[in-house]
Amino acid sequence: MRREVPPLAAFAVAAAGIAVYSAMDALMKGLSIASGAYAAVLWRSLAGVALLLPIFLARRMRWPTAKALRLHAARGATGGASVLLFFWGLARVPMAQGVALTFLAPLIALFLAGLTLGERIRRAAIGGSLVASLGVLIIAAGQVQAHASDAVVMGSVAILAASVIYAVSLILLRQQAQAADPLEVALFTSVVLSGLLLFAAPWFGVLPTSDQLPVVFGAAALGSVSAVALAWAYGRAEAQVLAPTEYTAFVWSALFGWLAFAERVSPYTVAGALFIIAGCLVAIRKPVPGPQTEAAL
Repeated sequence: MRREVPPLAAFAVAAAGIAVYSAMDALMKGLSIASGAYAAVLWRSLAGVALLLPIFLARRMRWPTAKALRLHAARGATGGASVLLFFWGLARVPMAQGVALTFLAPLIALFLAGLTLGERIRRAAIGGSLVASLGVLIIAAGQVQAHASDAVVMGSVAILAASVIYAVSLILLRQQAQAADPLEVALFTSVVLSGLLLFAAPWFGVLPTSDQLPVVFGAAALGSVSAVALAWAYGRAEAQVLAPTEYTAFVWSALFGWLAFAERVSPYTVAGALFIIAGCLVAIRKPVPGPQTEAAL
């Protein structure tokens, strides 16, 4: 088991990984609109393997253990289902709204971590998640006022389903990152996802155009950097400490959605983001040791 690092350091690395991943989301949304979510995810996964495999071989890294391979397969499958649903939905809803809906995932992950990983759920983590959830409710209220279309509703439902599956993926990432090197985690997750998606390629696959190839490899590079950063962080800190970093994606998605797709950010969105950031700060607050009495246990 790897040595634990200060929670703030792991949190900072995970938050940086989320920022990079949000930039990748913007590229993938454009690809999903142009060619469909299946093709976009397949291209990105294959490009990720092409980028990471030479590095893996050049470092002469060992082949994964049987335990690590099982974790890679499990997370590749759950992550793949989540990613497909998410980008299908993101092609139909504004980026800020889509990412806000995924905030269910870290909230669920906090409690799954306690059930499956034996982590103690601290009051600061629970309190921070509750504060952040208020931000999500404020954003949802703003979307009700906007009278969403059928396409937006279907996209939102798909993203909600993706968030539930992603919560399981976060727990698997914690286990995966403790059993394998971050580069190995990123590479073999892409290998598994690519292999699963290729089964449907004869029916759903289309080749990218020459104009799309730089975007595909750009998305793969950003996704790989994010995956390595998250794997490093989750291998060195508890999932409940890192899960709230997911909330920072809202700020980035609002920015990239405005820059790339001219998506308007409403006052509801701004208010919700402030609550989300506050929740993150509360969640990583260092707990104050209490008196060691029976009442404190």
